[in-house]
Amino acid sequence: MRVIIDGVAHDAASAVISVFDWAFIRGFGVFEVVRVYQRALFRLDPHLDRLEKSAAAMAIPAPDRTALGVDMARVAAANGDGQVRVILTGGGRDPLQEAAPRIVVMWEPLPFVPARVKVLPMVAPWHPATTESGFPGVKWTSYAPNMATTDRARRLGYDDAMLLTKDGVVLEGPTFSFAWVHRGRIETPSLDLGILPSITRDVVLECCARLRLPVAEGHYPIERVEAAEEVLALSTVKEVVPVELIGDHVVSGGPVGSRLAAAFADVVAAETMAANPSAAGIS
Repeated sequence: MRVIIDGVAHDAASAVISVFDWAFIRGFGVFEVVRVYQRALFRLDPHLDRLEKSAAAMAIPAPDRTALGVDMARVAAANGDGQVRVILTGGGRDPLQEAAPRIVVMWEPLPFVPARVKVLPMVAPWHPATTESGFPGVKWTSYAPNMATTDRARRLGYDDAMLLTKDGVVLEGPTFSFAWVHRGRIETPSLDLGILPSITRDVVLECCARLRLPVAEGHYPIERVEAAEEVLALSTVKEVVPVELIGDHVVSGGPVGSRLAAAFADVVAAETMAANPSAAGIS
């Protein structure tokens, strides 16, 4: 069992939704991706909180939280390490092509993540519109602009993009966040830039507090990040990965990223053990 739609389990081949659903024809839907460690869902509640906020912003009916969590746990338990994706579709809203909104829960294997990443700076195609539209932080299914930047970066020999405002302020990656070390301090873009409130970013900031590392959030130009001692990419899939190249600027690397990655792994191990005591020995 890899997919559950509206509470009903399906194999991959039989999992279908209407082609008239606006999530398919207009990208009108919201989603979340939760990491699975040793069959346990990591930080499920913050992900569900963000899903509910996204759904409310888009006027999409939110599912019963408890029932959704049960379905997510079912596919996680059935498949093990990987990620669980939840999609709330908008349904078919044209009176001539009506389709009910759907709740899709699916398990996916983890994509390949390089040990160090190369990113290409480019202007975020969505940023001027998002900061004025009232939808900052919504995790909607309309990811085509972000995926286009990833595709462009890869065609030019990079792993992914570093998205900027039109004025050169660093925002985030297409599917991940950034943090960096500047004169011993951890810096990261502020959420008031309209970027996604990343769960992994939150965990890393918790780790900074435990390690007594100073932290600052703000609006930082690309030149400051290029000059950083270390730069890190953060996400559900990547966890904490060092950035080795920003455009043609080499990032030397250092010990802080390794400390944060180790602290992040400790949090995962502790929370996984609490959720699933049989998961002793996770690394």
